[in-house]
Amino acid sequence: MISIFQMIVLVFLIFVFTRVVFRFKDRQISILELLFWSALWISAGVLLFMPQITNPIARILNIGRGIDVAVYLGIILLFYLVFRLYVKIDTINQDLTKIVREIAVNKPNKDKRRK
Repeated sequence: MISIFQMIVLVFLIFVFTRVVFRFKDRQISILELLFWSALWISAGVLLFMPQITNPIARILNIGRGIDVAVYLGIILLFYLVFRLYVKIDTINQDLTKIVREIAVNKPNKDKRRK
């Protein structure tokens, strides 16, 4: 029997998965991103209904429960994605600074022409 929690999470997973597919159809993400996010959300759905499949991995890693492995891996993935976002934002900031400097140097000063 499906619990209320599982039903709510399943609806959320379906919603997020459809968003990924729509982003791909709109050409906002690449095929690799589609595959990555699809695998992630499908894995979350499988773990939602069969959390015991992580037990062998937990035994190998000497972690108490299998679901803890999924939580630890999720936290590691989140830190990695935050790092990637930080790097991307920093790169955009540097590019924007270069563009603003170039515009400032090449743009004639309107105040000097009026005098």
